[in-house]
Amino acid sequence: MSMLDEFGGEDRLAELVNTFYDLVEQLPEGSNLRRLHARGQGIAQARVEQVNFMSGFMGGRQYYREKHGHMDVKLIHEHVPIRRIDAENWLTCMDIALENEGHSGPHIDKLRLVLRRVALILVNDVPSWEDDMGKPTPS
Repeated sequence: MSMLDEFGGEDRLAELVNTFYDLVEQLPEGSNLRRLHARGQGIAQARVEQVNFMSGFMGGRQYYREKHGHMDVKLIHEHVPIRRIDAENWLTCMDIALENEGHSGPHIDKLRLVLRRVALILVNDVPSWEDDMGKPTPS
C-alpha cells in the first residue's frame, strides 16, 4: 500500500492541497509564500502542480513527472529565494492543513518528517527578490 493509499487517495490529497493553499492565502505565515508564488505562475497553478507532484511523491501516479519529465524538487525551486523562515512557514501551513483535514497517525507523522527534510533541503542562497517598493527583501 502506498503512502497515498494510506492517506486516502488523490481526492483527499487534493483536499489537503487546497486547504494548505487557502491557509497560505489567509495566514500571516503565508505572506512571503504568497509573494514568491506571485513572482512565479501564481497560487492557482501551484495548487494544480502541488497535487501533481505530491501524488507521485506519495507513491501514486507520477503526474508531475509525466508532464515535466522529472521530480527533482531542488531543480523545480532552484530560482526561488527560499529562506529558513520560508521553509518553516510552509511547514506550519502544511501542519495546520493536515490537522484541519483530520489527518493523523503514524503515516502522517512519517509524512511530516519527510516534508520537513525536503523543505529544509530547499533553503538556498539565491539572492532575495525586490519587493514592489524596489527595496530588497530582508533575508
